[in-house]
Amino acid sequence: MEWRLFAQVPEDELRRVLAIARRRTFERGEVVFHRGDPADSLHLISKGRFATRITTPLADTATLGVFGPGEAFGELALVSEGAVRSATVSALEPAETHSVYRTDFARLLVEHPGVKEVLIGLLAEQVRRSSERLIEALYVPAEQRVLRRLTEMAEQSGGSSGDTVIPLTQEDIAGLAGTSRETVNRILGEEARRGTVELRRGKTVVLSLDELARRAR
Repeated sequence: MEWRLFAQVPEDELRRVLAIARRRTFERGEVVFHRGDPADSLHLISKGRFATRITTPLADTATLGVFGPGEAFGELALVSEGAVRSATVSALEPAETHSVYRTDFARLLVEHPGVKEVLIGLLAEQVRRSSERLIEALYVPAEQRVLRRLTEMAEQSGGSSGDTVIPLTQEDIAGLAGTSRETVNRILGEEARRGTVELRRGKTVVLSLDELARRAR
């Protein structure tokens, strides 16, 4: 498994962290943890995709992010003792993670201080992602944001020339792109007429990833 998050982390330190990780598997739709649960572990994704969701003050469900192989979620569990989860995470398809518990990581850090580079890499990626999304929200048109999210999710599945299924509703995509469901419905309808996507119940099939990626830039 290639962990692109840790491209700058010494290989020995990454191996030490993976050695204390516990393999966990999840079925489609299975919840990894709920918002408000104790934050006790980091999840490194080796297979499948996971969605991060919250319930808004209006009782709607908003999807904040989708993470795939080579990515991670729950990293703040390694930083703050007594923290709780800020969102609910569930598997979008059969999936697998390597779970690193805070207590195990703390013991490893005492023996091998260099493993802190792994944690620094995780936090740096979180800051980078947040900064990029903020800039997008301020300066990138909604259509382009929707196309970028579709492209990212298709690429997470290793999509290239073949059809790639994105198992998200239009409400989910709207949350990811920071726009309305009506806007997503219009954009996806236009893409379907172009032949780049096919719309199915509760999912979108990407038919031409290259074309979507070109116009998402």
